[in-house]
Order: sequence, then C-alpha cells, then structure tokens
Amino acid sequence: MAKALVRSGDEVSVSNFGLADRLDKWVSLTPAERDALSRLEDRPRAIRRGTVLMDEQMRGEELFVVQQGMLMCYVLLDDGSRQIVRFLFPGDLFALSALIYGRSPDTVVAVSNAVVCPFDRSQIGVLATDHPRLLSLILVLNQIERVITTDRLAGLGRTSARARVATLLLSLRGQMRQAGMDVGASFAPGLTQEEMGDAIGLTAVHVNRMLRQLEDEALIKREGGRVHLLDEARLVREARYIDRFEGLDLSWLPPGR
Repeated sequence: MAKALVRSGDEVSVSNFGLADRLDKWVSLTPAERDALSRLEDRPRAIRRGTVLMDEQMRGEELFVVQQGMLMCYVLLDDGSRQIVRFLFPGDLFALSALIYGRSPDTVVAVSNAVVCPFDRSQIGVLATDHPRLLSLILVLNQIERVITTDRLAGLGRTSARARVATLLLSLRGQMRQAGMDVGASFAPGLTQEEMGDAIGLTAVHVNRMLRQLEDEALIKREGGRVHLLDEARLVREARYIDRFEGLDLSWLPPGR
C-alpha cells in the first residue's frame, strides 16, 4: 500500500468555503451576486472518502460546487493506468463539460469526506443573462485551472521527476490557500504517494525517492503527515513553478449587478 503523506481517519484538513468566497477574492461581489451564487449551493450533499461521484462516460446534466473536502478527477489510460488530471478544493466548480457534452470525460472521486452541491446546467444560462460578471469570473476560474493542468501535464515530458514532485507540492499548497485554508510553509497534502505519482507520471516508489532527496537537501521536511517547506525560494526555482493565481488581469470584467 502506498504511504500516505497525510490522512487522519477519513478526514483531510479542509475549510468550509463556497464559490462566492472564491470569487470574492478577486472582486467585491454585490448582494445580488452573492444571492445568485447561493442558489447554486442550496442542495448540499455529503459524501464519504472514496465515493465515486461520477464515472467516466456517465451521463449527466449537473454541475457541482465543492463546499468541503478534497476530490480528484482522473481518466483511465489504455494500459489500465490512471492519470489524475485535477484536484478539487472548497470553492471549486466542476463538471462544466456537462454544458456541452452528454457524458463525463473523467471520473470524479472524493479523496476525503466532502460536501458537494449539485445544480442543473440551466442555471449557468440564468447567470449569463442576469449576472454577466459572475459568468465572466467563472470563465476566469476555469482558465486558471486549465493552465495549472497544462503546466503539470507539460512537465511530464520536459522536467525531472524531482521537479515534478516539487511543482505538485507547491501547486497543492497554492490551491489550498485559494480555498481559504490557513496554510503557510507547513501544510498537509492529503494524498498518498500513489495518488501523487498518478498526477505526475511517477510510481509511488519514485515519488518516495524524490521526497527523500528533497529532504536530504533541506528543501522540505516531512513530519506527522505534514510537509514543511524549508527553502521555498529554492524549491520554486528548481521546479520553475509559476503561481497561476498571481498576476491576473481582470480589467475587462463587466460591472456587477
């Protein structure tokens, strides 16, 4: 069994955080905008760790907002291996493919106990009509996630195993911060080494070896299921990590309603 970086029973330390909280980091939402977003989250559904929320190729017309917990999206490759394409945290919106496709392109499973809020895809059309700034912000969020995924997948063929592990740690920490979690130089990733490897194209054994290398060079320290970033500046340089939540140009957004 792959060694867990952090697990406490079925729980991963996460915040209760909605889509309005996520978007309000970028602009000051109007009361009407907050009310519109709250209607997307009025059917919260609690799920246990390991629950498959949707299978690859499953039919569906619902989108989801994560309120609590951590989930992951993956696809199965022809050789039977798993490629994790995205990690989801509180405030994330997912299953946007339901807007244009009748079937899910990936499998979504809960990494921890979680709360998700399903809503019908028609409500996106309502936002487009009544609150164009909200739809624009959802587009911004979607594009940030797309670029994060592109960075990670591009790194599979052009960066070292060590750099991939470093990038994943920094990226997870960045996503946790955006989800309202109080994380600094020390954080709990909430993944097994097998799950980490499936996200960056490495075996669990290789991930463990790279983590030990990072520890040996005093870049990180693992203790009690937590990762401590001891020399973050050097880690960022070695990984060539870019924080995709920084440097956003939102000057084009329409006014709120």
